[in-house]
Amino acid sequence: MNNLTLGQLLEKYPFVLGYLEENKLDIKGKEDKTFEEFLNGFSQEEIENFAIDKERLMNNLKEYIEQMKTFLGIKDEIGIESLTILPGHNKSNIPEDFESLTIKKSQIISIVGPTGSGKSRLLADIEWTAQRDTPTGRTILINGEIPDKKWRFSSNNRLVAQLSQNMNFVMDLTVREFLELHAESRLVVDVEDTINKIIEGANNLAGEKFELDTPITSLSGGQSRALMIADTAILSSSPIVLIDEIENAGIDRRKALDLLINKNKIVLMATHDPTLALIADKRIVIKNGGIDKIIETSKEEKELLVELEKMDNFIHKMRSNLREGKQLQVGEEELKCMKDVLEVLIVESK
Repeated sequence: MNNLTLGQLLEKYPFVLGYLEENKLDIKGKEDKTFEEFLNGFSQEEIENFAIDKERLMNNLKEYIEQMKTFLGIKDEIGIESLTILPGHNKSNIPEDFESLTIKKSQIISIVGPTGSGKSRLLADIEWTAQRDTPTGRTILINGEIPDKKWRFSSNNRLVAQLSQNMNFVMDLTVREFLELHAESRLVVDVEDTINKIIEGANNLAGEKFELDTPITSLSGGQSRALMIADTAILSSSPIVLIDEIENAGIDRRKALDLLINKNKIVLMATHDPTLALIADKRIVIKNGGIDKIIETSKEEKELLVELEKMDNFIHKMRSNLREGKQLQVGEEELKCMKDVLEVLIVESK
């Protein structure tokens, strides 16, 4: 604590603001100083006039932080740097043929395979931090070690945030009220700034923008998913994000993934979409309930991805024009794009 600046202290323990206000300590403009440096900045006259006892304030702050951590069930943790999957077996009890797969923060891994092959089971193993106690017999390690049991049982220490196609709100709240509740539950210092960042991020992803006073029950499917992705990226403490088939989510998928990895999240997504699969650093191929292959995205596939994204952008533009009631037309640029993509696909298929 002694080495943290006041800004860092408030970011780590937002509840410290209550202690500062209670002791009438205004730190505005002094966020780059440690608490001790801040107290040393008082003149002798100010110390006498305001009866400032620096030693008492220092000791009481430490005690206050410890008491609040105990009350809130918070433990200081080493950051989540990596997630490791150790092999289990498929539905036929045949062992999975890989040594281990380690995924680091800001990496994206796609999970591909036929419907019912076991993609969601792999996501469930990760969420449960499986220890050979699930149907697949897999083991999940965090930072290369067997994870603390709190990742399974504590509501205050959520390892995983899960996003799916089916996101429906049932609460009678506006977007602002929903975000305020979440921000306040996370003890965020500047609730208004956080809300503004989330709504800006969500509208950057959604096909159709929405306002803070919009009832969340009236949001479209795409708007709901955009809101939850931005909320997860900016406000959620969960270091791992599991995405279950968002290809038809009505959002800008590339921007959604960029937002998540820019916040140092580990991202795994089950998908049938070739564009999403190739955006990933690696893809896990699932067959018969087991991990059949782990494929690193090649240079050639990344070149193909460029063309696929051109086609995606073309389709997105057509979809937007359709929503806005415009006449759908294909110009020379769009025709060239389609021709380029088809040529690349023909070459790749040979």
